[in-house]
Amino acid sequence: MKAEEIRALSKEEIQIRLDEAREELMNLRFQQATGELLDYTRLRYTRRLIARYLTILREREIKEVREGEV
Repeated sequence: MKAEEIRALSKEEIQIRLDEAREELMNLRFQQATGELLDYTRLRYTRRLIARYLTILREREIKEVREGEV
């Protein structure tokens, strides 16, 4: 999912997807530890997706603060 697609989502929807991505990352780590994980690129993709979600949530938070100052 690209950043522009994420920006189109509501804050609540981003939070839900963030929670799902964190759960998926945990499952992937368990699979890696047990030797079941075949596609290691999913680990990297999921970590980056989580970072995108967090970045966009932070952007919105900063924007809200700045709008409150004006």
